[in-house]
Amino acid sequence: MSVIRNILNSRSKRNGNFFIQLQNILGYKPKNISIFRKAFTHRSMNIKDSKGNAINYERLEFLGDAMLSAVIASHLFQEVPSGDEGYLTKMRSKVVSREHLNELGKELNLIDLVESKIPAGQFGDNIHGNLFEALVGAIFLDKGYKYCERFIYKRVITPHVDIEQLEGKVISYKSLLIEWCQKEKKIFGYNVYEDTGNDDVRHFSVKLSIDDKIVAKARATSKKKAEEKASKRAFFAFQNKISKMI
Repeated sequence: MSVIRNILNSRSKRNGNFFIQLQNILGYKPKNISIFRKAFTHRSMNIKDSKGNAINYERLEFLGDAMLSAVIASHLFQEVPSGDEGYLTKMRSKVVSREHLNELGKELNLIDLVESKIPAGQFGDNIHGNLFEALVGAIFLDKGYKYCERFIYKRVITPHVDIEQLEGKVISYKSLLIEWCQKEKKIFGYNVYEDTGNDDVRHFSVKLSIDDKIVAKARATSKKKAEEKASKRAFFAFQNKISKMI
């Protein structure tokens, strides 16, 4: 009996800590705690409901992404009456960029609430943004649109959405560089190869060439990161010419 009691006490304590942490993040007492449990359950737990549906945060992530886009689009539409569709779309993309969502998830330490069979240290950066989106989706289901909108204003728009700063923010240096090369009819290429260094983690190196001339080199733990790093260096080399496109 004592073993069972200890297990139940441990579970009760864990649930209590989860509720307290969650309430501090939300700023209100959640009505349906099970929705938020799902928002922080990783697919590695391999849990299913009575109908065989997977219980994890991925569907809530999809919903949260839609809610973020809707609230931020509405804000930009009202704040920038002179902005056309292309401008508003670009500005919204900067707010909900993967990099920015990851930062928001890290600010709230959402990774501490995750239930997973994978050690936290083995997750990539995107887990933080995914959890933030799932949290937004859970808030919408728990309290409705107005509460969801209020949370997004508090955590995203008010502290982070400055129109002037956003206008000068670059989401992807690689995309910007490619767009510039195509516009100027320049020939470009990324020569990526595995770097056989002495690091414990595998690295990739890249040489970025424009018009058959190497303009930047970089090294990172993934091909994508290496290409983005090289593109950023190339951007600053051609900043005066490319910056007009931001």
